[in-house]
Amino acid sequence: MGAGLGALTRHLAAAAKQVIAVELDERLLPPLREVLTGYTNVEIIHGDMLKLAPAEIVPVSDYLVAANIPYYITSALLRHLLETTPRPRRVVLTVQKEVAERICAAPPDMSLLALSVQVYGQPRVAATISADAFYPAPKVDSAVVRIDLSPAPFIPYTLLDTFFALAKAGFSQKRKTLRNSLSAGMRKSPAEMEAILRAAGIDPMRRAETLSLEEWRELTARMKG
Repeated sequence: MGAGLGALTRHLAAAAKQVIAVELDERLLPPLREVLTGYTNVEIIHGDMLKLAPAEIVPVSDYLVAANIPYYITSALLRHLLETTPRPRRVVLTVQKEVAERICAAPPDMSLLALSVQVYGQPRVAATISADAFYPAPKVDSAVVRIDLSPAPFIPYTLLDTFFALAKAGFSQKRKTLRNSLSAGMRKSPAEMEAILRAAGIDPMRRAETLSLEEWRELTARMKG
């Protein structure tokens, strides 16, 4: 995704059985086709990756995604890929180094972005890239993030809506305790929310960024139950 002038795509084509290259900028299509001349295993698609459903363009259910993308669409693209069916087996993308660290964070530094990715798979920083490796050089360093997706989400499908509602409520007011932020976001009284948190084995005075994914799963189950 984001094939550009084909610098990465031609290496993928040399290693993979089939490559589907998506590029939005129509001006880049002629030089992209020229660079990829001779690679019979590459299909070039002109389109917006955020509007294309992988199931419509990928002929198999087992596939990988590699992406060099505008950094401002990182969260939107991740959500698009992770919530699609069928999901890719692996996603590898270049993002801002700071964003990569947020994606791979662990308690007590969790974020809504980290939860939203880690509920579907295991991310890790595969490499860091200095800003001066690009032309023109951006103002920030970058990192390559590899996300190996699990066969099924860590939270059961039937509870995902509740999980995301809880997570969004918890991180909407980060300086507040879970008792207060969740009671406001989930429309429960503070006393009701405190009881649910205690039933899940969570101190109501903790904050959202300190909870592990396992604790969010238990809280989701208690909330739904």
